[in-house]
Amino acid sequence: MAILGNIIKGFIEIKDTFSSEVDPVEAQKNVLKELLNTAKDTDFGRYYDFDKILKSDDLTTAFSEKIPYFDYNKIHKEWWSNLQEGAENVTWPGHPKYFALSSGTTGKTSKRIPVTNDMIDAIKQAGINQVFSLSHFDLEADFFEKEIMMLGSSTDLQENSNHLEGEISGITASNIPYWFRSYYKPGADIAKIDNWDERVQRIADNAKNWDIGAISGIPSWIELMLQKVIEHHQLNHIHEIWPNLQVYTSGGVAFSPYEKSFKALLGHPITVIDTYLASEGFMAFQARPETNAMQLVTDNGIYFEFVPFKPEYVKQDGSLIPEAPAITLQDVQLNQEYVLIISTVSGAWRYEIGDTIEFTDIKRAEIIITGRTKFFLNTVGSQLSVNKMDDALQKLEEAFNTKIPEYTICAKRFEDGEFYHSWYLGVDDDLDAEAVSEALDDFLKVANKNYKVARSKALKGVKVTLIDPAIFYEWNAANKKKGGQVKMERVMNEDKFQQWETFVSSQS
Repeated sequence: MAILGNIIKGFIEIKDTFSSEVDPVEAQKNVLKELLNTAKDTDFGRYYDFDKILKSDDLTTAFSEKIPYFDYNKIHKEWWSNLQEGAENVTWPGHPKYFALSSGTTGKTSKRIPVTNDMIDAIKQAGINQVFSLSHFDLEADFFEKEIMMLGSSTDLQENSNHLEGEISGITASNIPYWFRSYYKPGADIAKIDNWDERVQRIADNAKNWDIGAISGIPSWIELMLQKVIEHHQLNHIHEIWPNLQVYTSGGVAFSPYEKSFKALLGHPITVIDTYLASEGFMAFQARPETNAMQLVTDNGIYFEFVPFKPEYVKQDGSLIPEAPAITLQDVQLNQEYVLIISTVSGAWRYEIGDTIEFTDIKRAEIIITGRTKFFLNTVGSQLSVNKMDDALQKLEEAFNTKIPEYTICAKRFEDGEFYHSWYLGVDDDLDAEAVSEALDDFLKVANKNYKVARSKALKGVKVTLIDPAIFYEWNAANKKKGGQVKMERVMNEDKFQQWETFVSSQS
């Protein structure tokens, strides 16, 4: 009998029963007031008159009217770069202990995003709240006695002057609560290994010694880790070595493109729970099994604003025009994509994180991530967002009985002077590229009326190239680094796409 598991599960259920339900709108008003009060004496707070904003009758309007939008380049140039020189009290009190390195999906150059102690505390609290939400899922008591595999970047953080640097997954893993350490795998020693291949090999070597009940990480790298364990131990599926694996906590990218290939590694179905943890903070997590949407963390260190995702508000580079209107949680609507804007306890202010979201339940503040502002494909008026691309790829998987875990696309002008959507799809099966191209085109015409209009005008057609999925992982390894928070760029500009095609040719 799972005595400890029953105790933990019972505590979680009791905690959920007696917890008062958060009013997201009121919680957000309180978060904004706390952020402004805490930072009013920083350089940023004095420059933008936080004291005056706090005295306003309409705090949210005064805040949005006084402070401009910041993307990473703007806030780093004007404010965060001073932190690299050791300055204190710049955009948040004190000096951050950590900086999260993030190249995202756009290139080799790492961003350095401050991670304060307040943000570490906020991430821990959001994680605890997510654990409490497991009471809504039908999990057996013994699940709460099993170990948890967290596969992120190395926890061996690098010293740089008076702070430590690493990817956010490595920073958070190095700050796990003491009571959680006995559950945490692969453990401190293996987690410190910087070389991805060596770390995964060590995981495979030790896999038989662990009783894993849950795994967490970016889908593409989790898949590679599971494949390595299966291959190393000559298994048919991962449940032959981890029979009690019940939960996968996905994050970083949409899970849907990986769903079919991921399930092929399992012996039986498991519960998949989506999370939204970025370098800038823990934004949202799936709080109930009836939906795959995630609930915004509205009461814990992050204030959210939302800009309608319309071409007239977004520049070619994905940043917002200064006049783009922002609304609060109180005024959002269903069936509308928004550019997400955040202000946080790490000193990010009206910060364009680069993601687009859509609300599925306004009362619960539940969202889905629909894509990236930089990955919005509108070169010839097609207005394709990543979620529409993901949906089309799922339909291709069904139509051709195949798995397509990776893809990238470019609106490219070919030799005839016409624009085509050039797709590279990662598949193991021997498919007819022309048939796949026609089916993909048809799916998108049905899913997106703007795409259908573009296909009758400026967009000449679709060209599909089928390649080994491993080439995508090698591209990431060559351009960034294996594992961790590294994600494949779904949409490339023509210059980047030319580099991609040269790289693909070199792998043939």
